[in-house]
Amino acid sequence: MKPSVKLRRTACAVLLAALSAGCEGVPRAARSAYSDPHPLPPDTATVPMPELGVHGGRFVIGQTSGPKTFNPVMANETSSTDVINLLFASLTDYDHRAFETRPLLARSWTMSEDGLTYTWSLRRGLRFSDGVPITSADVLFSFEVAQDPRLPSAIGDLLKVDGRPIDVSAPDSYTIVTRIARPYRLMASAVSSVRILPRHVLEPAYRAGAFATAYPVSVAPESLVTSGAWTLAEYRPGEKTVLRRNPYWFRVDARGRRLPYLDEVVFLHVPDQNTLALKFRAGDLDGLENVKPEDYATYEDGQRAGNYTLHDLGPRLTTNFLWFNLNTGNARKTGRPPGRPYVDPVKYAWFTNRAFRQAVSKAIDRDAIIRSCFFGDAVKNWSTATAGNRAWHVPDVVRHDFDPEGAKRLLASLGWRDADGDGFLEDDRGRTIEFTLKTNGDNLTRMQTANLIRDDLARVGVRVIPVGVDFNTLISNLRNDLDYEAMLLGSQSGVPPDPGMGQNVWRSSGLTHYWNILQERPATEAEARIDAWMDRLVEPRPHAELLRLWTDVQNTVNDECFLVWLPTAVLKVPVRNTFGNVQPSVIPHTLLWNIEWVYARPGGPRA
Repeated sequence: MKPSVKLRRTACAVLLAALSAGCEGVPRAARSAYSDPHPLPPDTATVPMPELGVHGGRFVIGQTSGPKTFNPVMANETSSTDVINLLFASLTDYDHRAFETRPLLARSWTMSEDGLTYTWSLRRGLRFSDGVPITSADVLFSFEVAQDPRLPSAIGDLLKVDGRPIDVSAPDSYTIVTRIARPYRLMASAVSSVRILPRHVLEPAYRAGAFATAYPVSVAPESLVTSGAWTLAEYRPGEKTVLRRNPYWFRVDARGRRLPYLDEVVFLHVPDQNTLALKFRAGDLDGLENVKPEDYATYEDGQRAGNYTLHDLGPRLTTNFLWFNLNTGNARKTGRPPGRPYVDPVKYAWFTNRAFRQAVSKAIDRDAIIRSCFFGDAVKNWSTATAGNRAWHVPDVVRHDFDPEGAKRLLASLGWRDADGDGFLEDDRGRTIEFTLKTNGDNLTRMQTANLIRDDLARVGVRVIPVGVDFNTLISNLRNDLDYEAMLLGSQSGVPPDPGMGQNVWRSSGLTHYWNILQERPATEAEARIDAWMDRLVEPRPHAELLRLWTDVQNTVNDECFLVWLPTAVLKVPVRNTFGNVQPSVIPHTLLWNIEWVYARPGGPRA
């Protein structure tokens, strides 16, 4: 029997009323369409993506340390750059799917036949988060700041070619011309490291010599003008950092709808990895990057019940290593008289001895670290180009792996003996061979690794004292006061993961040349060779020749044991199934590189 016309009309009226008025349980994304507050610019960019999403919702991720600054030029720690890279955009960007550099704020660029002049065309209609147009004047200002030798910028070495800064000019409001001293194969990638700053906001502070303290974490959110897809909505120290979409962003989906899809990205600040795990299991986090390998099996088993997927991405591109403080004073550092070491001069003599560093490396049982600290989900590693880096990984490089008897022979060759029978060696002055090893105490895997290193070194007669400090203090010790004897930390891969992007690590003048930063000239013959190889490594050459140069760099670093390499974990990350377009990448930032087009599925808890 067919329903009556009156019944059908009544049902339609009820349905229309529900759709127009909304009702409890209907997701916000379905209840009301996103209303774009501003006209789209004339020069948009369409982002290809697996799924067309919907606007609304938020994505919550955790950090064990909050940002130290919101200043793109001054930031060098991942706790800051993870946030800053969402707030500020560059002329170019790196596509983790295609493994290539692509246009971003620049719509295109051309290179002269001699490879020395690049012309960059800005998109029309770009605006900062306060609505002010982005022009070539902002790009010129951003390059001026990034290349200022008075500012300790982590990207300074990327922006030098043949020891000279990139020359930048602007013939008009939408054109930028860069000129370099010789061909530079990483030019487009280097340009991506320059975040475009609002000249109208920051130039007064820069001209007054106060740029280094601009955009601190205490800045009022409305005063933080950004060029990227996101703006700062809220920052609460020790609690959270909240970003919301930039209403003037220029990228759109295939239907011409402005991105990002999400209303907010939230970084929760938590004290350690255990709390991160608890927050994820409680549903407070939507994705987790810092999963301890000991928990991988638990996450594997809990996927169905927790409505998430554990993505296995293979060996990380991030690395772990320890090094000794070989710094001496010079005009570029923290006021120490020239030539005077930052550590006890007696210990400095030990640390600068290659045989001692090699003995430390040979004393470390990396297989035991893999079993104990990584529960088998790690691999031995001897380079910043780990086994996860298919283009640049070289499996057969010089290494000083576990050989405790060899370590003892090296230490004995230095004339060190256990004269008092306490199990630890003394030097020829009777000083016990010992050092403190600092690492970030909130990283439980690193603390466990430091304790195993202590036990391994004790077996060959060297006393190690692990010291855990908070991450920001550790970075200050590394970059500012140089207050440490040895440090266990790591390095995040450059983007793209090309060794040429690591010039700031490998060049003797680099700010993150960990063992002896900001050298005015190479302190050792080995470092002089590395500098020369890096000069050639950034030139346009066949990849096979570049690999040979990169192998020379790695072999020299490893034979000198400037860095004592430790295992690299396999990367597995859980992400809620309530989000679309999730594409975790082994290249950093693993979960947030494409957060512009990640969306909250209707019906999910964050929609």
